Amino acid sequence: MLFDKMLFDKTLFNKTLFYKAFILSWCFLLLACDKHSDNQLAKTTLNAATKTPQTQAAVARGSQNIAALKWVQHGETYNPEAPIPSQCYTKTDGKHNPCYVCHQTYTKADTQAATKVNALNDGFLQGSYAFSDEGAHNSWANLFKDRRPFIESVSDAEILDYINQDNYSELVTWMKSEAWSGEVTAIENLHLGAAAFDENGLALDGSGWVAFNYKPLPSTFWPTNGNTDDVMIRLAEKFRQHNGEFSEDVYFANLALLEMAIKDLEQLSTQALNEAALDLDLDGDGVFSVRAEKILRREHFVGDASDTPLTAQLYPVGTEFLHTVRYLGLVNGDIVPSKRMKEVRYLRKKKYLRPKAILSAHYAERKEKHFEKLPTVSDYGDEGMGNRHGWTLWGFIENAEGKLRKQHFEEQFFCVGCHKSVGSTIDQTYSFPRKVAGAAGWGYIDLKKIPDVPNVGETQGEYLSYLQRVGGGDEFRQNTEMLHKWFNADGSVKQQQVAQLNSIYALISPSTERALMLNKAYLAIVKEQSYLYGRDTTIAPAQNVFQDVDRSTPPLQPAFRYQWDIRLAW
Repeated sequence: MLFDKMLFDKTLFNKTLFYKAFILSWCFLLLACDKHSDNQLAKTTLNAATKTPQTQAAVARGSQNIAALKWVQHGETYNPEAPIPSQCYTKTDGKHNPCYVCHQTYTKADTQAATKVNALNDGFLQGSYAFSDEGAHNSWANLFKDRRPFIESVSDAEILDYINQDNYSELVTWMKSEAWSGEVTAIENLHLGAAAFDENGLALDGSGWVAFNYKPLPSTFWPTNGNTDDVMIRLAEKFRQHNGEFSEDVYFANLALLEMAIKDLEQLSTQALNEAALDLDLDGDGVFSVRAEKILRREHFVGDASDTPLTAQLYPVGTEFLHTVRYLGLVNGDIVPSKRMKEVRYLRKKKYLRPKAILSAHYAERKEKHFEKLPTVSDYGDEGMGNRHGWTLWGFIENAEGKLRKQHFEEQFFCVGCHKSVGSTIDQTYSFPRKVAGAAGWGYIDLKKIPDVPNVGETQGEYLSYLQRVGGGDEFRQNTEMLHKWFNADGSVKQQQVAQLNSIYALISPSTERALMLNKAYLAIVKEQSYLYGRDTTIAPAQNVFQDVDRSTPPLQPAFRYQWDIRLAW
């Protein structure tokens, strides 16, 4: 009895203390409410977002008045589903399909894609919104902003002066300082575009970077939708050398062999190669020529990389890509990459994964999607983020003054989605599989040299098919200039006009007026630093975009779902 009484008294005492502490804490909280600054209030709101998926989504809906960088400053996550791009929220009306460009399933029965290593098999997403509770809400708030008042406030002279400034050289200087421990992706005079490379695309500064001409993926990187860009590749040093010395013949032979491996080709044209100097018969004619202009596929790379086998649709370790996203430059009325860069993106193959390991990574990805788990990523700081497939990536983006800065975690997390969770890519890449084939594809990007060739397995021009399948000149069907220029009043494509074009330049380049408006619209995002809310260049609020997705309704009816190959039938 005595023990029971002591236990009761102790319990009562503890409860009394608890309630006193509880009441006092609420008193302090109420007193503090009146003293909260704007920043503290924002922090309270941001902290609420991390408690449950429901509160996160609720806060996101009301967060548009919070400056995007406040989420970063307080170490909070605004959009845990940042890898889902804005295009996935397009209102398709069951038939307008931009989804097929990313989401594909390849089977052994598909003879055109039987060698595909990408086994993510996400083609079902053309018919299903496999979103988590978080992903069902469209967090890309910038889509719904009206940029026209800002556009009117900026003169044409001001925007032209801005985009013609070099912000890359200063970044390179900074990267060479102790403030940066990652890869220094320096190409001398890269801001000048083609002037930084020779006629074959080899960087003039001896860095080993090579520019290539490729057909932009529909349709985000069409200039008419707001961006110009370029892509460079660099192979590890041994792929550039013969007996320990740099050899342009070895380098371009290995680049051609890699292109064959990625595209599953048996031969390619190439710049003139000196077979005699390499003691190799590259074109298979039985003669060691000094000007071989064709190369056959072989089991191994050549030169000092002769111990490395070619692997179907996989890059060797050490492969690097440098991608700069730019404004719409204007030179003599032509649309060209601007000197100023919006972003500098870098991708490096750090680890080789065998095909079975890739299957395992894809299985883990599908499992996450099935159980609606939020995406995760490995962050290695200045070395970049890992994508589970052997690649690391990082990016720089403009600060409010236009200088290139490191992307914050969530800004960079956005980039991982396209290089990790997409079924149509080849070894997580887009541009190189779409390179103009052979010798003609080496050199700085030039849209005037690219015809609208079809995809592998198709006969009609790729862009013509895209316009027909999407029903517009962009995923959101809001590019009014494209609609007026290439579509009839009934919504059908002016098929003959599109098919007769000599190059894709005339099809996907905007007028000078639209180019200036798009440049100004993106500048508004830069000034706001609101990349967390989306970096799509829109002029007026998007109409054909969901703010919340009804996951019970399929995006597209079966008749409007398409099989597609990222490779092109050059």
